[in-house]
Amino acid sequence: NEGRSAYSSAKAALITQSKVLSRELGVHNIRVNTIAPGLTDTDMMKKNTTQETIKDVLSRVSLRRIANPEEIANTALFLSSDLSSYITGQVIRVDGGM
Repeated sequence: NEGRSAYSSAKAALITQSKVLSRELGVHNIRVNTIAPGLTDTDMMKKNTTQETIKDVLSRVSLRRIANPEEIANTALFLSSDLSSYITGQVIRVDGGM
């Protein structure tokens, strides 16, 4: 979106860094993944996102709602568990089908 070039660039850099780190650290059995959340009910969202923007985003989200922070945390728990033992170098989108 307009005015978010620094934010977007930083996110892209973190995604690329996690992919490179997954290659570098995989030989040590260390997994590195990225969680890419969609619109999430946080203080940052409430302070920096207009109601018009929220309405626009929700019109493009399959589940038609904002995520709860716990839903993002559940993905982090999954990735830190043995249930994801063969997942590395991935970007896991938790965005309600954006």
